Amino acid sequence: MTQPTTSGPAGDSSAPAVSPPLRRASVSTGRQRANRRENVAGYGFLLPWLIGFLGLTLGPMIYSLYLSFTKYNLFAAPKFVGFDNYIRMFTEDPQYMQSVQITLVYVLVGTPVKLAAALGIAMLLNYRNKGSGFFRSSFYAPSLIGASVSVAIVWRAMFSGGGPVDTSLSFFGINLGGWVGNVALVLPMMILLAVWQFGAPMVIFLAGLKQVPQELYEAAEVDGAGPFRKFRSVTLPMLSSVIFFNLLLETIHAFQVFASAYIISNGSGGPAGMTNFYTVYLYKRGFADGQMGYAAAMAWVLVIVVAIIAFILFRTSNRWVHYAGESK
Repeated sequence: MTQPTTSGPAGDSSAPAVSPPLRRASVSTGRQRANRRENVAGYGFLLPWLIGFLGLTLGPMIYSLYLSFTKYNLFAAPKFVGFDNYIRMFTEDPQYMQSVQITLVYVLVGTPVKLAAALGIAMLLNYRNKGSGFFRSSFYAPSLIGASVSVAIVWRAMFSGGGPVDTSLSFFGINLGGWVGNVALVLPMMILLAVWQFGAPMVIFLAGLKQVPQELYEAAEVDGAGPFRKFRSVTLPMLSSVIFFNLLLETIHAFQVFASAYIISNGSGGPAGMTNFYTVYLYKRGFADGQMGYAAAMAWVLVIVVAIIAFILFRTSNRWVHYAGESK
């Protein structure tokens, strides 16, 4: 005998039944509304940053790109001149080429020496527990104040004729007459100032050294490796990603040197243009000479060069940078 089918409460077959697909659709609609509200809230929090980025970064960059193709002196309307600024830069301006050469020497010499000093001090601090916090803070402090005007003034006074450095060298019979006015020594003095600010990469190197497994050093020691072999076969490969990070940041930072060179040379770029770094010469052309279109072209050449260097570093990093858990 067939039993009557019932649906709904108390067997009322006329009561509507909610099917599972309708319930799933209702839940999905609720989720979509919640996600939409979260997205609106997220974009609301991002809106001030987006306005600042468009108005203070991207907008000025686009306008400066336009100015690089114009003749503009801040007082008259820009006059479009095409690629004249770029042609003049590379063919008619020997001071520009000198600033490029000086900046390249500063970057190619100062950056490796600075990173070597940072790594060496980091390794010393890594093996020292007592007082390491004090020494870490002491070595890091110059990175915080190294680009300040006051430090540049003090540095100039130290290396001027009759200053502490000149007096100390004279005691040993080395009479240089000061570094600031010496054409051959002023650039090494600037590189020395950059190396003195090794604190920031040192802290990053120290953090990387803390992550190197001690078992690797023990295994290398069992195999008969000495200190130099352990450094070359264990420390450097395990720090390759940290070296890459510091190399990229310090290279970009070296191209942007301005305050110390400007203060030490009193804005002249002397002696004989040996402190006329790229950014110093850009500033002089744009604000001292009123050639803002030419300065904008110089700025964009610098941006392109730094971008190319960063691209090369990233493209070649897979040959020498090792990341934990990565098989090569």
